[in-house]
Amino acid sequence: MPGLAVTGLSLSRFRNHRTLRLDLDGRPIALFGPNGAGKTNLLEAVSLLSPGRGLRRAATDEVALRPERSGWKVSAIVRTPCRTHEVVTWAQIGGTRQVTVDGKAAPQVELGRIVRIIWLVPSMDRLWMEGAEHRRRFLDRIALSFDPEHAEHALIYNRSLRERNRLLKDQVRDRHWYGALESRMAAAGCAIQAGRRVALHRLADAQAAAETAFPAAELLLTGAEGSLTPDTGDGFASALAESRQRDLYAGRTLVGPHRADLEVTYAAKGIPARQCSTGEQKALLISVVLSNARALIRNSGIPPILLLDEIAAHLDSGRRAALYDEICALGAQAWMTGTGSGLFDGLASRARHLEISDTGGVPMISESGS
Repeated sequence: MPGLAVTGLSLSRFRNHRTLRLDLDGRPIALFGPNGAGKTNLLEAVSLLSPGRGLRRAATDEVALRPERSGWKVSAIVRTPCRTHEVVTWAQIGGTRQVTVDGKAAPQVELGRIVRIIWLVPSMDRLWMEGAEHRRRFLDRIALSFDPEHAEHALIYNRSLRERNRLLKDQVRDRHWYGALESRMAAAGCAIQAGRRVALHRLADAQAAAETAFPAAELLLTGAEGSLTPDTGDGFASALAESRQRDLYAGRTLVGPHRADLEVTYAAKGIPARQCSTGEQKALLISVVLSNARALIRNSGIPPILLLDEIAAHLDSGRRAALYDEICALGAQAWMTGTGSGLFDGLASRARHLEISDTGGVPMISESGS
């Protein structure tokens, strides 16, 4: 049975690509060329076939071709085991992102029901060293890959959180202003916590059942100021009500899933990820991403699409070859970038090898035999 894959991709005025069309066959794609040629831009376009702001978290206007800035469009033919879909997403300057699926307008959450996309980009290499916000976002992307509704819960929660924080900052003390707002926060917050816990449970199961060249990571959801309890909507709403006085002094909400953190440990060594070497941190990241893919396959039988930008960085040749073997064993369509073709020798004919060059500011893509 054919798996999930982008078999056709067209870009119009997206980043540095004025126009682009790729016809693909579902195999992994090894995309190589000099820095600045537009490799990551292609991965970003594919990432916008899922809900959210894509792998760069860019505003809609930021991805438009400069200096024209006349709007952009990404069109894709997406093959799933059941059928093939035409997915189009676009935005005009100053407008919001629009989506159509098979010619009909659709909310972004619909993309999550069709396409499961996981990515790993160089900016995530310091994930274990940065603030908790980045790890929460990483975990929420994993939870979203299992449940597209997770994005809607996060949207409702964050909108309500901003409104409550505005009341706190303005020192509003009337409890009637808070009641309905805290009920919405509580319902969405409990759904977010549940989604995160389910995701971590599935990752742990996938790691335990796998034989892999990458180190297992122990993942633990932690939080400050009781942010992970209580587990019921009524209990969480009560906790928010009880915390109002303290929150008024702080000028912000101090309880809730926005206070959680993801604690990661190199299981075999018992060392926190933040204390590991650069290479070990990268290997742990890859391990989690591969576990996410395995867990999705176990859950739905369908491998996700993987976007792996500059994936060979910090990997020796042995681990690089092991990664390619694992990707192919998963049956996933992986989009991988690197500066030189030699980085992908281990893939040989198992992948499409595409060279991207920059000719006078115009990206050109050509097939490279391997």
